[in-house]
Amino acid sequence: MSPASARSSVNSRRVNSLQQNARVQREVSYTRRKPVVTDQDAYSYALRVAFLTYLLQPRAKRVQHVPAPKTHISRSSSSINDMVKDFSLIRDSKSTRLPKGFVEELDKRMTGVLIGKERMPEYNDPLVKRTFANFLNELKQERFRKTMESDRRVEDLLLIFLARATAELQKGKAPADDSPKLLAERHVALFVRLISATLKNNDWTRDRPELMGRLQTLESKLLMHDNNLADAAQRNGGAGGTTEEVEVPRSYQAKDMPLVMRIAHYFDKSYDQVQADINANKAVWTEKAALDDLKLYQMHLSLNSKRTLSTEDFDSQEAYEAWKKSEVPDLSQMMLAIIQSNPELAKTTTGGALPTFKPAAAAAQDAGYSDMARRMSDSTADSSYVIDQAVDMSSLTLNNASPRGSLSEEVPFTFIPPEPRFYYRAVLKHALNYDLLDAELQPSEANGDIPAMKLLSKQSTEVLNELAVRWRIPQFSRIVLFLDVIREKYQSREISLDTLDAAFMYVKQAPIEGGKKGNRTSMMVQDSLSHRDRWTVADFALNQSILSALHDHLLRELFETLQHCYESKPPSVGPVMYILENHIYDDPLFAKTPEDLDQFTEALHEALRQKARDAYSALLAKNIPENSDEWEFFHVIQLGKAVVSLADKIQKRYRKNPEIMGVNPLNILVAEMFPAFAADARDLVARIIEIVQERGEEVAIQDGFDLYKELVEIRNVHAQALPGVEFAFHIEGLLADFVWRWIALTDANMIGWVEGAVKHDSFQVRPEHEGNIPNDDERHSVSAVDMFRSFKQTIDQIVKLEWDDDLQYAKFMTAISKTIGAGVARYCELLEQLFVKEMDRLTPEQEAAARKTRQEKWMQMAKDTWNNRDKIEPFQFLPEALVKLNDIGYTTQHLDMLEKEINVDACAEVIQRHEPPSLKPRQSSKFVFTIKIIEAEDLKACDMNGLSDPYVVLGDEYQKRLAKTRIVYGNLNPRWDETVDISTQGPLNIIATIWDWDTLGDHDCVGRTSLKLDPSHFSDYMPREFWLDLDTQGRLLLRVSMEGERDDIQFYFGKSFRTLKRTERDMTRKITDKLSAYIQQCLSRRTLRSLLSQGLSISSMRGYFQKNRPQSVAQAPTQTDVAGALKPLFTYFDDNFAIMKQTLTDAAMVMVMTRLWKEVLVTIESLLVPPLSDKLSQQRPLTQQELDIVFKWLQLLFDFFHAVDDETGLANGVPLDILKSPKYHDLQNLNFFYFESSENLIRTSEAMATATAARQQQVQQRELNRLSAPASLSFGGAAGLMGLPSTRRSKSIMLSRNLGTMKKAKEEKRKEAQAEPNDDMILRILRMRPEAERYLKDRSRQKERLAAAAAAEMIVRQSLMAKRGVGLGAQRGR
Repeated sequence: MSPASARSSVNSRRVNSLQQNARVQREVSYTRRKPVVTDQDAYSYALRVAFLTYLLQPRAKRVQHVPAPKTHISRSSSSINDMVKDFSLIRDSKSTRLPKGFVEELDKRMTGVLIGKERMPEYNDPLVKRTFANFLNELKQERFRKTMESDRRVEDLLLIFLARATAELQKGKAPADDSPKLLAERHVALFVRLISATLKNNDWTRDRPELMGRLQTLESKLLMHDNNLADAAQRNGGAGGTTEEVEVPRSYQAKDMPLVMRIAHYFDKSYDQVQADINANKAVWTEKAALDDLKLYQMHLSLNSKRTLSTEDFDSQEAYEAWKKSEVPDLSQMMLAIIQSNPELAKTTTGGALPTFKPAAAAAQDAGYSDMARRMSDSTADSSYVIDQAVDMSSLTLNNASPRGSLSEEVPFTFIPPEPRFYYRAVLKHALNYDLLDAELQPSEANGDIPAMKLLSKQSTEVLNELAVRWRIPQFSRIVLFLDVIREKYQSREISLDTLDAAFMYVKQAPIEGGKKGNRTSMMVQDSLSHRDRWTVADFALNQSILSALHDHLLRELFETLQHCYESKPPSVGPVMYILENHIYDDPLFAKTPEDLDQFTEALHEALRQKARDAYSALLAKNIPENSDEWEFFHVIQLGKAVVSLADKIQKRYRKNPEIMGVNPLNILVAEMFPAFAADARDLVARIIEIVQERGEEVAIQDGFDLYKELVEIRNVHAQALPGVEFAFHIEGLLADFVWRWIALTDANMIGWVEGAVKHDSFQVRPEHEGNIPNDDERHSVSAVDMFRSFKQTIDQIVKLEWDDDLQYAKFMTAISKTIGAGVARYCELLEQLFVKEMDRLTPEQEAAARKTRQEKWMQMAKDTWNNRDKIEPFQFLPEALVKLNDIGYTTQHLDMLEKEINVDACAEVIQRHEPPSLKPRQSSKFVFTIKIIEAEDLKACDMNGLSDPYVVLGDEYQKRLAKTRIVYGNLNPRWDETVDISTQGPLNIIATIWDWDTLGDHDCVGRTSLKLDPSHFSDYMPREFWLDLDTQGRLLLRVSMEGERDDIQFYFGKSFRTLKRTERDMTRKITDKLSAYIQQCLSRRTLRSLLSQGLSISSMRGYFQKNRPQSVAQAPTQTDVAGALKPLFTYFDDNFAIMKQTLTDAAMVMVMTRLWKEVLVTIESLLVPPLSDKLSQQRPLTQQELDIVFKWLQLLFDFFHAVDDETGLANGVPLDILKSPKYHDLQNLNFFYFESSENLIRTSEAMATATAARQQQVQQRELNRLSAPASLSFGGAAGLMGLPSTRRSKSIMLSRNLGTMKKAKEEKRKEAQAEPNDDMILRILRMRPEAERYLKDRSRQKERLAAAAAAEMIVRQSLMAKRGVGLGAQRGR
C-alpha cells in the first residue's frame, strides 16, 4: 500500500470511528478493569487444566506375552554327533570334501548375515546373528582357517559351530534348562542350509552330489519337529505362546504429563515441586470437579450471570446470542468427553441414563470452540474430548442441588479462574517468553501465502488451546489477548519487527493443521476477524488500544530509522512500513486521523532537511582541506563525486518506495545538498584558480576537464530533481579557459606531430597478407593515418566533455578546424616537396650525362639529333611517390568524414544565430589572394630550334620566391593553369618572371612583369583577369581574386579542402607532365605530315615537274594507318598505366587518366587553332584531310580512355561525363566552323556576342534592383585587359568547404559552360585569317568598353549597398 492509499484508508476509517462514538464511550470502562494476576495463581490454574488433560486422555495399552502350555517333544536317540559321523565314514571320498575357496565364500556369506544383507528371513533373528558372529570369530582365526583350507572337511565346521552356538545360547540360562540345546540344533540347521546355499550359488553342486545329499539329510533330521525356522511360534526358545493388550495404569508422574511439564517450564518450576503440587491436589482436581465446573458454568450461562459473558459484554443482542448459541453445544461435548473418560461418573446421575447422540448438522456448524480446542494438535491422540456431534444432555443430572442455590452460595470453580481473560493473558505471556527464548524451536514451514513463523511451539499452542477451552475464552478474545502481549513485548523491545509481523500473520493466517488446506481452525479465525461486530466491547476497545499504541511506537521507530537514511548502512524502513501499511492502516479498527499523519510528515521533513545539511557538512569536511592553500580541483571533484554517490545510493535505496509517509528522502537531499555544493564549488574553483595564478602556475588541463565532467553530472541531477531551480553558476563560462588552453596546446604541437608522422613514414603500401594484391584501403601509408588519429584525439577530447554551451562549442570547433587546416597544409607541403624531388630525380643515363663535360654533352646532343631518336621509354614511377598521391586522396576523404562528424554547418549556424555579422563591410586584417597563372603568348624564342621551354616564377618586391609553375616544353604560347594562394595584410607588389629551362647551363630569362595586389581594389571580392605585357616580348595572363581571412569554421575547412585539391592537382599534373612530351610528339603536325606522305607515289612526284600533265591526287590514309599512328602512344600509355596501377588507388588512377585526357584535348586544340588573342597568328589552318585525321584521333583516344570491356560492356576507364567536358564539346563544334568563310564567322561571332551581352544586361538589371552584387560577368576570354571583372566564376573557399560543395560547384560550372556558349573558338579561327585582323581589334576595344561600363555599374551598386547598410544600422540604433 502506498502512503497515499494509507491516508485514504485513514480518512475512511475516520468516518467509521464517528459512527462508533457510542461504543467507544463504553470501551473506556472495560479497559480500566485490570485485576492483578500473580504468577503463582496463573501457574496454579494452568497446572489444573494440564492435569485434567492428562486425566481425560485415553489410557495407554501395552502388549503382554502369554506362554503356551508346555508339551513333551519326543526326540530320536540319535544326536548331532552321531549325524556328523556319517560324514567321517566317507572322509576319503573326494565328492564329500568342500571345494577350494569355499571357506572364503562362506566367510562372505556369514558376514552378509550379520549386516542384514541375507535375503532369507530366518537369518534376521538376533539370536541367530549372535551365534553366527561367535562362529565367524573362530573362523577368522588363522590356525583354524589354514586347517580348514587344507582338510576341507564339513564335519569339522559343523562340530565347531555346534560348540560355539551352544556356548553362546547357554549364557544367562540355568544349567538344568534344556532350551539352549534345542535352539542350538536349529541354529546348526540354519548353518547347514547356509552351506548348501553357498555351494549352489557357486555352481559346486554338480561335482559333489554325495555331499549335497548328506547335507540335505542332516538338515531334515535336525528339523524333524519344526520345519519352519522363521515361524513366530518358535519365539521364546521355541516354547511358543500368544500376546494380549492390557490397559496401562496411571502413574500420576509428571514426566508422563506433557502439558504439565510444559507449564513447569513456563513458570520455571522444578520437577519435584510440580510433582508435589500434583500429589497434593490430585484428589481435588478430578474429572468430577471438571464436570461440576461445566454444570455450574452452564447454569450461569442460562441465567445470564456475570460469571460468564453476558449481554452487557456485547455491543448488541445479536452478538450475544451468536456467542451463546456456539457455547451450548461446546459445553455438551465437553461434558460427554468427561463421562466417556470416566464412565463411573454417569452412574452417579439420578436420571440413570447416559446422554444420547443427536446427528444434527446445524448444531455442528456452531461448534466452533470445540474445534479450536484441537488447534495445532492431533485430534485423535492428544485431545481431551473427541466428540464433534451435538449431544442431548437433558437426562444428565450431577446432583440434586438447586441451580439457584448454587449461584447464591457463589460456588467457586475448580478449574476456571475468577478472571479467565487475564489469567489466560498471563499464561500466554509466559508461554511466549519461553518459546521465544527456545533456541531449538524451529519455525513453521511456509505454505502458500503463509510465511514461516517462529512464535509458539506446537506444545504451547496445545496448552493455550486447552486453557482457552476449559476457561471458555472466545476465539476473538484469544486473538486480541495475543496481540496485546505482542504489543507489550514490542514496546519493551523484547521482540523485533519481524516477530511483530509474524504475530500479525499468525493471527490473520492460522497455521494449517496436519498439512490440510481449508481446515476449520483457519476458517474460524477468519470468521472471527471478519465479524468484529460480534466481539465483546472489552476486546473491541483493547484491539483499538493495541493498534493505536503500536502505531505510535512504529512511527517513533520510523522517525528514528529515517534519521540514519543518509548513512552508509542505515537500518531498513521496509519492515516498519510493511507493518504500518498491511497490519495497522488496513485494520478497520485503527482510528487515527489524517491530521496526526500530517504533523508527523512535517516533523519528519524538517528533521531530514537537517540531516541532509549535516550529511553535506560531513562530506565537505572530509573532502576539502581546512587550509585553502592546499585546495585543488581534485578536492572539488571528490566532493562532487561524494555528493553524486550519496544521491545515487539514496535513489537506489528508495527506488521502489521513493516516498515514505509523504516524505521523499532523495528530493530533500538534492534540495539541500546540490545548491550548497554548487555555491561552494563556484567559490572553491575561483579561489583555486586565483591561488594558482598568484604562484605563477596553471591548473592542469586534465584536472579542469575532470572537474567539468563532475560538475555537469551534478547539474544534470540537479535539473532532474529541481526542475524549477537554476544551477548556481554557469559551469562552461567558468571552465572554458581550460578548453582554450587545450586547443592552444594542440595548435602549438600540430606542426610537430605532422612533421614527425611524415619523417617516420616509409610511404609503402600496407598489404595485410604477403603476396596479396593490396586493395584501395591498403594503398596509403601510415603518416595519413597517424595525422588523422591526432586530429580525432584532439576533437574527441572536447566531444567527450559533452560541452553544454552551443556557442562555445561551435567556437571550440572553429579554433580546432583552424589548427587542423594548418596541419593539413603542412602535410600537403611536405608531401609535395618529397614528391617533386622523387619525380625530378635523374635516371642513371641522366646522371651519366650530367658528369660529362660541356663538349661531350654537345656531341651527344648532335648524335641524338642525327639518329633521330624517337623511342621514349616509360617513366619509372617510384611506388613511394605514387603512395603520396594516395595519401592526399585518403586525407581528402577522411577530412570530409571529419567535417560531417563535427557538423560544420551546424556550428556555423549556431555562431550566426548568436553572433550575427554586422551590416558594415567586413574589415579583415588578413587577406588571401588567389592567383591563377593561366597562359602566355608570343614569347621570345630562346632555344636553337626557335622555341622555348617556359616556366613562371612569382616573387615579391623583396625577391622572395612565392610560387613556381611547371615547365612547358617547346612552346611560345604556353598554358599552365596553375593556382597559388598568397596571404597578406596589406598591399603587395608581385613580380612574375618567365624563364626558359635549359638542360645545359643557366636558364634564360624570357621576360618579366609586375602586378600590385591592393586589397582596396578587390573590396568587391570579385575575380579579375590581367594581361600583363612582358618587358621583352609577349604577355602573361593572370586571374586574381581575393578573400578575407575569416575566423569561420566553414572557411577553414574550405581552405583545407582547396589546399588538398591543389596539391592533388599539382601532383597529378607532375605525373602527367612526364608523359605530356610524348603526347605532344605523337599528336603533332609532324606526325600528320608523316602520315599523309605515306599516300604519295613516284609517278605523282614526277607530275609536279610536268606542267602539261595533270597532278595525281594524294591517296588519303586508311583507318588502319590513322590508328597505327597512335599505336606507339597507346603502348606508351599502357606501359605507364601498368606501373601506376600497382600502387595508385582506383580513384587516383582515374584522376591521372582524366588529367591525361585534358592534356590530350589541349594538344589537339593547339593543332587546330592558336590561342585566343586580338592579334593575327602565324599558325596555318589544317587541310580537310588533316582535320579528318585529327578528329579520328580524337575518337580513338576517347574510346581508349573510356576503356569499355568488349565482353561485359562496362567502362573501366574515365567516366563518360568527364570525357565529354566543355572543351571536348568545343572541339566537336569546331568542326562546323573550321572551313566557314571569314564573313560568316564574323557575322556569327557578332550575333553570339550580342546575345551574351543582352543576357548579362538582364542579369545585372535584376541584381541592381535587388541592390546586390552580380554573381559573374561574361565578356569573353580576353576581357580582362584592363584588370576588370572576369567572366569566370570565382572559386571561393566557401564553395570548397567539403566534397559535397566542391562537387556541386563543379556541376554548376559545367552547366553554366553548356548553357552560355561563347564565340572564343570563332575568334581563334579568325586569328588564322588575315582578312579578320581589323575585326579582332574592333572586338577587343568593344570588350574593353563593356568591361569599363560594368565596372562603373559595380561601383554604383556598392555605393547603394553602403548607403542601405548605414540606414539600416541607424534604424537599429534607434
